[in-house]
Amino acid sequence: MSLNDPQWGKRPGSDGPPDLDELWRNFNQKLNGLFGRKGGGGAGTPSEPPSFKQVGGGIGLLIGLILVVWLASGFYIVVEGQRGVVLTFGKFSEVTNAGLRWRLPYPLQSHEIVDLSGVRTVEIGYRNNVKTKVLRESLMLTDDENIIDIQFAVQYILKDPMDYLFNNRRPEDTVMQAAETAFREIVGKSKMDFVLYEGREQIAVQSQKAMQELLDRYKTGIVVSKVTMQNAQPPEQVQAAFDDAVRAKQDLERQKNEGQAYYNDIVPKARGTASRLFEEANGYGQRVVANAEGEAARFKQILVEYSKAPAVTRERMYLDTMQQILSSTSKIMIDAKAGSNMLYLPLDKIIQMSGAAVLPEAPAVAARPQQSDVVPPPESGARSRDTLRPREREGRP
Repeated sequence: MSLNDPQWGKRPGSDGPPDLDELWRNFNQKLNGLFGRKGGGGAGTPSEPPSFKQVGGGIGLLIGLILVVWLASGFYIVVEGQRGVVLTFGKFSEVTNAGLRWRLPYPLQSHEIVDLSGVRTVEIGYRNNVKTKVLRESLMLTDDENIIDIQFAVQYILKDPMDYLFNNRRPEDTVMQAAETAFREIVGKSKMDFVLYEGREQIAVQSQKAMQELLDRYKTGIVVSKVTMQNAQPPEQVQAAFDDAVRAKQDLERQKNEGQAYYNDIVPKARGTASRLFEEANGYGQRVVANAEGEAARFKQILVEYSKAPAVTRERMYLDTMQQILSSTSKIMIDAKAGSNMLYLPLDKIIQMSGAAVLPEAPAVAARPQQSDVVPPPESGARSRDTLRPREREGRP
């Protein structure tokens, strides 16, 4: 009868739950039968002692079961991105890749699983939060003898499981000390303003490089992937004074920017004005030179004509000059033959009055003196020609 038999342990003629005493009694009988002992039908009947063959078979079966379990304990699984390091009596034996692996069971061999893809983080100057400061790590001295408070984090991954397991006892402490050493070296060579403002990224890059050199020198099997500056500020004791200095520097920069803006507004205008004046001066010089050259050319032409007919050219020049002069001056007609009283006719005043008058006859009155003003010069010129011609004719042989 097997353990799964529905009748096993039930009392005959009963449909209720099995009797626990009966179950326990049947179980003992099965166990005795397995080791070669057979129980009697009654409670007082002594059982026969098991034979050596039966005892040896049971022990062998038990030992085989234990051996199978012991050998099965040597199986282990390596996940992708991890490496398994097998140790034989504590000494390195081999490195296994991802998959189902088997090694000799303990204590012959053991294994260590090393995660190469996981990113680990070390915090320097704080723990879990920037406000939770560790002043022993964060306070650093700059090149200009100022103290600053810096908190930063270092992220790293593993590249060599053997170096990580066997060359350093506490790799995380090694990374922390290397990071603090590299940062103190870089900050100690920099000015305070450079560390707090424009040089934060550059300091992080330089510190990462110096940190990696230290870790490679110690053969830790660690690669620093990123260094992040969480905070950089002066100590709390001098924070107020430093804020005043920062505001003063900001005011200085603002005034410099305003001055530069004013310079950028005024100087181009001044340069434009200077360029315009320069171009106007050049234009004026070219115009004056061109006029002078034109006058010189005209005088040369007059000289040629004068050499051909001196009298006619001289008279023509005289008439042109007088016309140019009289056209821009006030003209008064005087009758010198009227006796002692000198009579004159102010033509310019009459012209102004006639132009301002509203009477319709005023333009006609103003036109008459103007006609008399324009006519006499030709008559005088004709008279002068008539008077000169007989003289020239008389002077000729």
